[in-house]
Amino acid sequence: MRVPPFELERFQSVHEHQVEINLTESGVEPLEAGELLGPDAAAALLGQPLAYTQSNGTPELRAAVANTFPGATEEHVLVANGGAEANFVACWRLIEPGDEVVVMQPNYGQVQGLAEGFGALTRPWPLREERAVPTPRWTPDVDELRTLVTDRTKLVAICNPNNPTGARLTEAEVAAVCEVAEKHGAWVLSDEIYRGAEHDGVETPSVWGRTERAIVTGGLSKAYGLPGLRIGWAVSARGTVTDLWSRRDYTTIAPSALSDRLARHALTPARRTALLERTRRMIAGNLPIVGAWLEAHAGDLAWVPPEAGAIGFVRYGHDIGSTALADRLRQTAGVLIVPGDHFGFDGYLRIGYGGRAASLREGLARLDRVLAAVPRTAAAPAGA
Repeated sequence: MRVPPFELERFQSVHEHQVEINLTESGVEPLEAGELLGPDAAAALLGQPLAYTQSNGTPELRAAVANTFPGATEEHVLVANGGAEANFVACWRLIEPGDEVVVMQPNYGQVQGLAEGFGALTRPWPLREERAVPTPRWTPDVDELRTLVTDRTKLVAICNPNNPTGARLTEAEVAAVCEVAEKHGAWVLSDEIYRGAEHDGVETPSVWGRTERAIVTGGLSKAYGLPGLRIGWAVSARGTVTDLWSRRDYTTIAPSALSDRLARHALTPARRTALLERTRRMIAGNLPIVGAWLEAHAGDLAWVPPEAGAIGFVRYGHDIGSTALADRLRQTAGVLIVPGDHFGFDGYLRIGYGGRAASLREGLARLDRVLAAVPRTAAAPAGA
């Protein structure tokens, strides 16, 4: 297996702790352990034995995850070390050399890289930036999906809500994805790690329960503000989850005992509600900062306003590639952003706005100064 370089993850890993302002994160400001637990529960955590846990996740944690999927039980859930491990074992289970995999684009690059590494042929299913007023959005073409998915297709991979655009598929679009896949006997892998961070508070439709050949992955990193716990999950039919667990025996074996304990606390109904409300509150506070910044640069910068998560995909109208721009910003201004190149979309930047408002304002001001020294292209982006 020869996987292509995962440029986004390596870029962030190398640089995110070496800059003054990091605008690459796609989640919100992480909680401290004490904030999550409170004084009473914190004391109980100190009594947690530092032993191996149930390797597929404790029954209590799997039941807590299952409670967020109607009709699911703990037997439908595998707990993993982050959504990344859940995606990995899912791809390992499903993809074989010579398979065809249809991948939503733009997208977090893990599944495409793994598919190529496992010897599959990948076919992009693009979201397209529709700038129509009053409701611009990144729009999927379901009819195009019907032409891409054939009897040779093994897997359709989506990210919903989407990274990097913050778009989400509608109920009808999610249903259509599952209908098209099922018609050809293909699987659907739906990365739903941003589900729960919708700006309007309406949860994104899940693929769960629509077809037996579906695997939903998620975790506590993005919508919950708990990336350091490295707790993710895969939810699927019982037999599929057993298959994923058997592969997990070859990777990290089990989640951390402390992380499992903290995750159980985070997913109690009242605490889960509070965490998601915190996330939406932070997004609601910072989104206008980015919106005002873009309005001040109309003609040079634009986006389709995101519907979920703390990320936006910004078009720029300057004569510089996105990787070169990100490198210049990092080297001269101490600010890190994600170049659109890492999603196959040069001329875009992914900007994370889930952190502290003061840092966001300062980071955007420094980006202003860098962009001011770069000539504009002949065709600057039209406003959304």
